[in-house]
Amino acid sequence: MNRFKLWCRVISLYTIPVLSLANFSCGGGATEQQKQIMETDKRLFGHTPDGEEVFIFTLSNKQGITAEIINYGGIVTSLTVPDRNGVFDDIVLGFDNLEDYLDEHPYFGAIVGRYANRIADAKFELGGKVYQLAANNGRNHLHGGTRGLDRRVWDYQTILHEGEPSLKLTYLSPHGEEGYPGNLSLSVIYTLTSNNELIITFGANTDKSTPLNISHHGYFNLTGGKESVLDHELLINASRFTEVNDDLIPTGELPEVQGTPMNFRKMKPVGRDIEMVKGGYDHNYVLDDGEGSLQTAALLYEPSSGRLMEVLTTQPGVQLYTGNFLDGSLTGKNGTVYQKHWGLCLETQHYPDSPNQPHFPVTILEPGDEYLHSAIYKFSVK
Repeated sequence: MNRFKLWCRVISLYTIPVLSLANFSCGGGATEQQKQIMETDKRLFGHTPDGEEVFIFTLSNKQGITAEIINYGGIVTSLTVPDRNGVFDDIVLGFDNLEDYLDEHPYFGAIVGRYANRIADAKFELGGKVYQLAANNGRNHLHGGTRGLDRRVWDYQTILHEGEPSLKLTYLSPHGEEGYPGNLSLSVIYTLTSNNELIITFGANTDKSTPLNISHHGYFNLTGGKESVLDHELLINASRFTEVNDDLIPTGELPEVQGTPMNFRKMKPVGRDIEMVKGGYDHNYVLDDGEGSLQTAALLYEPSSGRLMEVLTTQPGVQLYTGNFLDGSLTGKNGTVYQKHWGLCLETQHYPDSPNQPHFPVTILEPGDEYLHSAIYKFSVK
């Protein structure tokens, strides 16, 4: 499928009337087979301290790839894909139970926002008013605050679109939540396609001007969590990156990657130059094709398994984070201890601190406008 057709498909997925499976079929009612499929693909995962039910949903395709998602934080808890020999492994970091997700963790697999990444000094000015946000990363604001989108229970609908399984999550973020203006209506649609793509489509509208930058914060390890990601090979289609200070806040400069350890314009091992980057990679890359058109942001390849992941997006940036703050204190699925560099994030996004950087691409959503973007993770082997 070419990129134009794929993007048209993403748009149609977001804009079609959303039908719960109980009301879905071409003839006006769900078949018993359809009902059984969706009933077996949803199960109770646990309860929040407030007693809210959290469910886990399993999407699968004919090739045997599966994605499990919970409606707490929109977290992708597992993603199983085959290696070159047909052996399936779970390639994302996370936990076996809800309790660990409810505890402190580094946003494993979650939807982050309202504003993904950092906002300097936890404040911004809009319409002549200064808005104060939670300072949850030193003096700065990170990933939406102390209780961002990653810590909310979302409403859900299971749907079929063109015969492929999808899950739609919705959440209304009220005016003033975490300090942000506007009642913000959000939706996230997950679709697992027959072409081995996990498509995550984000949509939103607001009744007041508000900054918005939502992203999926998956930690990938294409070995299935058996080794660190330093031997993974990575390509990022970006000639520039957002330079940051010691607090990882953009300076406003967009230097070229050429001739620096930031250069991933050709495939190279993640660990080759990482010691030359203070603290490891935690930087936004300025994608060459800009914003709006669907583009390949990155390619991630793991030589021993042959797994290849292509990341496509309509956003102008992608954040490379190499799990620098993982330190062995967290035990994840199947008893795996997550050491430093045990996962790698490729977060499709707008640039960090854009509300305070007037020459960065605009991130203000206005009333009457619609926020729509997509992240696509496509899997193959070589």
